[in-house]
Amino acid sequence: MITIEEILEYLNSDRVEDMTEEMHECSMRQSQAAIKQTMELNTKYHTPEEIVRIMSELTGEEVDENFRLFPPFYTDFGRNIHIGKNVFINSGCSFQDQGGIYIGDDTLIGHRVVLATLDHDLNPYDRHLLCAPIHIGNRVWIGAGAIITRGVTIGDGAVIAAGAVVTKDVEENTIVGGVPAKVIKTLDVEKFKEV
Repeated sequence: MITIEEILEYLNSDRVEDMTEEMHECSMRQSQAAIKQTMELNTKYHTPEEIVRIMSELTGEEVDENFRLFPPFYTDFGRNIHIGKNVFINSGCSFQDQGGIYIGDDTLIGHRVVLATLDHDLNPYDRHLLCAPIHIGNRVWIGAGAIITRGVTIGDGAVIAAGAVVTKDVEENTIVGGVPAKVIKTLDVEKFKEV
C-alpha cells in the first residue's frame, strides 16, 4: 500500500498528471483526514496551545509553540504545509497545499488569504492538474484577501497588499499590489534597522 510520504514525494515532483489510482485513493484519504481535523479546529473554541497541537497533527510536523492562528482555517490536504517559527495566520485563510506551502519565520498572513498550489492545464480537452510549491520567506506580511498562485516565491521582508493576486515571484523587501500584482515600491530596510 502506498504511504502519505510517497504521495508527498510524488506531489513535490510536479508530476500530478501521472497519478495512479492507488495514489489518488491515498491522496483522497488524506484530504478526508484534513477535512476532519479542520472541522475540529473550526467548530469549537481551542486555546492557543491546542491550536498548535491540532496544526502539528494536520501538517505532520511539529509546529512552533509561538505559532498563532485565528480560526476558521481551511486546507484540502494539510500534510504539505511547512510552517516556520513565530508565524501568525488570521481567520478565514484557505491553503490548497498539495503542491507544497513553505512559510518562513516571523510571517504574518491576513484574513481570507488564499494560497493555491494547484491549477489546471489550459487545454479544454485535457484539464489535468498542474502543481508547484509556494515559498514564502521570513518576515513577510500578506494582507487580507490576497491570493498567491502556484509556483510563486515571495522573498524575505516582502509585503503583499490586501486583495493582491500574486502570479509571479516577489523580490525581497518589495511591496506589491493589484491584480495582477505589480511592484509598488522597494523598502529601505537599512533605515528600519537603525530604529
